Parts: sequence; C-alpha cells; structure tokens
Amino acid sequence: MDALYTAVATANGREGRAVSSDGRIDLALAMPPELGGNGAGTNPEQLFAAGYAACFASAMSNVGRQMKIDTKDVSVTAEVSIGKDGTGFGLGVVMRVELPETLAGETGRKLVEATHEFCPYSKATRGNIDVELVIE
Repeated sequence: MDALYTAVATANGREGRAVSSDGRIDLALAMPPELGGNGAGTNPEQLFAAGYAACFASAMSNVGRQMKIDTKDVSVTAEVSIGKDGTGFGLGVVMRVELPETLAGETGRKLVEATHEFCPYSKATRGNIDVELVIE
C-alpha cells in the first residue's frame, strides 16, 4: 500500500489520555461503567465506532457516485461491542445504515453491500471481527 495519509495518536491505556500528533484530539480515557469504570472519559470502543461510522459514510458517498446513486440523506451509526471470547476479549460491530425511502429495497441493499466491500475499516475488520449490516 502507498500511504496517502498517516494518522498518529498516542495513548497510555483505558484510564489515561489519547492525544493525536497534531493536538486536535486530546481526550481523557476512562472505562465505561458497564466494565467497572467511572465513565468520566471516552473509551476505545467509542473512538472506533466514530471512526468506522465516518469512514463507512464517506465510502458510501464514493460508491454511490460510482453507482450513480444520491447518498446525501444517508446516515450511518456504528455500534461497537466488547466482550469475552475464547482467548480474552473481542469486538463486534453492528453497522446501522439509515437510507431514505428512495433507496429502499434492492438498490439500497446493493449500495450497502458494495460499500462494505469498499470501506477501509470494513476491509480491516473482515475475518477478524463480526460485522452485522442493518439497513433501516
């Protein structure tokens, strides 16, 4: 791969800080209450969900242009879960894609599936974590 851009961030654990190299991200990190923390900061699952949702929505715009489909009214929500698996912890994602009425049915399904093939986050997770696509 020839990198077009490289993001750089440093963190010191779930109960610390995450800072990007340009200073635009400077966040307190905290365990969510569901995992025994105080919830006084963000957590890696929230950051991953935000990044995946944004990337998927952008990828959908690109795929939509290629398919000659208007995607301006599309909304993407990523739900990232963490849980125990056989060797420790694992992640799962439910990707909720809200489509306008004009994209209901087969056209919308093909758009979402093509986006899932194209999106860099989807490519990175494929075969590593379960990603469920839900079209709403």
